[in-house]
Amino acid sequence: MDLRNVVFAIALSFAVLFGWSVIFETPQIEEQKRLEQTQGSEKTDNKNTDAPSPNVNIEKEKVLNISRDDAIKSVKRVNFENENVKGSISLKGFLIDDILFKKYNTEVNSDEKVKYLNPSETNDGYFVETGWAASNITNTPLPTKNSIWKVVGNNKLSVGNPVTAEWNNKSGLTFRKKIELDEKFLFKVTQEVQNNSSQRVELYPYAQITRNQDPDVVDFYILHEGFIGVFDEDLQEEGYDDVKEKKKEYSAGEGWLGITDKYWLTALVPEKNQPFKGEFTYKNGFKANYIQNKPVVIQPSGSGISESKIFIAAKEVKVIDGYAETEGINKFDLTIDWGWFYFFTKPLFFIMNYLFELTKNFGIAIVLVTAAVRLLFFPLANYSFRSMAKMKILQPELLRLKELHKEDKVKLQQEMMALYKREKVNPLSGCLPILIQIPFFFAIYKMLFISLEMRHQPFFGWIKDLSAQDPTSIFNFFGLIPWDPPSFLIIGAWPIMMGATMYLQQKLNPTPPDPIQAKIFMFFPLFLTIILAPFPSGLVVYWTINNILTIAQQWVIYRSTTVKTK
Repeated sequence: MDLRNVVFAIALSFAVLFGWSVIFETPQIEEQKRLEQTQGSEKTDNKNTDAPSPNVNIEKEKVLNISRDDAIKSVKRVNFENENVKGSISLKGFLIDDILFKKYNTEVNSDEKVKYLNPSETNDGYFVETGWAASNITNTPLPTKNSIWKVVGNNKLSVGNPVTAEWNNKSGLTFRKKIELDEKFLFKVTQEVQNNSSQRVELYPYAQITRNQDPDVVDFYILHEGFIGVFDEDLQEEGYDDVKEKKKEYSAGEGWLGITDKYWLTALVPEKNQPFKGEFTYKNGFKANYIQNKPVVIQPSGSGISESKIFIAAKEVKVIDGYAETEGINKFDLTIDWGWFYFFTKPLFFIMNYLFELTKNFGIAIVLVTAAVRLLFFPLANYSFRSMAKMKILQPELLRLKELHKEDKVKLQQEMMALYKREKVNPLSGCLPILIQIPFFFAIYKMLFISLEMRHQPFFGWIKDLSAQDPTSIFNFFGLIPWDPPSFLIIGAWPIMMGATMYLQQKLNPTPPDPIQAKIFMFFPLFLTIILAPFPSGLVVYWTINNILTIAQQWVIYRSTTVKTK
């Protein structure tokens, strides 16, 4: 029975490390695919799907092998800045293609800020455009990515100081764009068309994000990077490879869509109460776009207006949640990939963040959360450890019974069960601590992996980034030898401490009666040390502290536990 206890515990550990995606993520993915297949038939009422594709009036841009800085300097621009971002808008196409996040560095030990988006002419072009498409006028020019806009009035965009630009098609239509910037990451674009021609026109407003090539992604199952959107109530997530294979189309009465990276986001929000068609496609680059289903009708001597919102954001939890509430954007908080168990992971993040604001150290916050979890489940753990202590004390008696009834397995089981009942021992109780740890282990892992707030957060000593692995390695004696080992040999001090505490904890547990299996389980801490070494150091800190608290609790309980075998 005690052997089954150990085997079950190991199985649970492996479920956390390797099986989570199979158990929980795969059903979600399959369900999303099923919804995608049936969406067309479910979302047809009151939605006009005759709108043209946003690509109708978008000319293919010739990609040049030039640097980002040279591309920025090659055209006239409108500069913008607030306390969070700094960048510029190209007057060629009026594209948002240059932004810098002022609060975030590229590396821990670097002062260089994160630059996001790139001009369309570069190989890694990544930009946002807004415009109009038409179905009833084929000979009337519309602005494209190559159209040169002219600024009217103020030429620097800032909070409270919008910029307006215009373009005339020489055929009676004047196009204007007013762009506003808030104090964080939101751009509001108001498009206006003045019709000075003699004919009625119908134009469909659209917005589009274009990414010229495949970005570098983490490519790990617990994190989605790629296309994302909410169409009415349905969250849709698509990888780059999936969109290469097949275009994804959606119709909705409200929602949003965009492209998400691990820490950064580009998203489009159509005008409220205007049904739209959204697309994730690959054509001359990756594109996420929407186009309004119903046209804006502009009579001669009249004008038409359309509004949209553009988010080019660092995915700060409070900021994203704030936009979801203030702007009324349904499920916008899901741009941060909280996963299937967001109802647990997200509240735990808020607790962790609150402790960080008190202590100014996320590592200390992790330690405090670990201690709080141990305290919360203290009575349950006590029960478990008392049973395990009794099991350890009962080992000689179990061996005696095994030897006495080695020829009679039924009698052996009866005697063992009688012994467990007499001593009030539950052989499976040792699994309880692991069961308790599983959701917290995964939630902390998820937070460390996806949360921008934990990016580049130091602990003490050599840990400069809790979201990255321990940079030290035992194979160069933790930096004493001037040699950089390959990545697979980077097994740091904290993983080793975790393995050591796991070994000590294992020594306190009942030993499997089979000597061969006992030797196998002896190597289990070493195995987990190697497996967890590449994991975020914050997660290893959590596991180590949890082991230390567990050992202390077990030791006290074992010292006070006695049994009577007869």
